[in-house]
This record gives sequence, structure tokens and C-alpha cells, in this order.
Amino acid sequence: MTVNIFVGLVAFLHSYFLLLEMFLWTKPLGRKVFGQSKEQAEATKVLAANQGLYNGFLVAGLIWSLVADNPELAFQLKVFFLGCVVAAGCYGAFSVDKKIFFVQALPALIGLVVLFLGGF
Repeated sequence: MTVNIFVGLVAFLHSYFLLLEMFLWTKPLGRKVFGQSKEQAEATKVLAANQGLYNGFLVAGLIWSLVADNPELAFQLKVFFLGCVVAAGCYGAFSVDKKIFFVQALPALIGLVVLFLGGF
């Protein structure tokens, strides 16, 4: 049950990322969060929207893992989607900004640890 808190948190965070990247990228909040000028945001908005869509797929999978009736399937979904988030967060930390690890990868990594310690 404890792991579901982390899964829900990660799903919430990625819902927020989806919102920022798909709908608010060129707006003041989106530009502020990602440190973009108006020109940079306009030039990259299609790429950002694509990135946001992928975050939406992660959210869908994480929510699926929370509502799956079969405990074995739910476990496997949690491992897969939390693992995807950890991989994406590590890549983002390496390629863009180290703080991405703490915002994106670390909550999912904690969730995986809790899951494997039997917190499902």
C-alpha cells in the first residue's frame, strides 16, 4: 500500500509535466519553470508537446498499475513504469540538468525500493 503513495506522487508529477510541456510551454509559467525566453519556447513548442505526450503515457501506465485487479500484473506494471521514469530522469539529469534526478527519478526510485521491500 505504501508504494501506491509513491506511484500516485510520480503520476501527479508527470501529469504536471504534461500540462507544462503540452499546454503551458509558451506561457509565462512554462517559460519560467524551464528557463526559456519567449523565442526559445516558440521555437521548441512542438518538441515540448511531444515530450509532454510521453509523460502522459507514463501517467497512464502508473494509474493502470494502481487500478489493476491482478496483484501480479499491478506489480509488473509498477516495476516497468517506475523504471521508465527512473531511466528518463537519469537521462534528463545527465543531458539537461542534475536537478531533474531529484525531481523526476528519485521519487520513482524510492517507489521501486519500497515495492521491492514488500510495500505493495
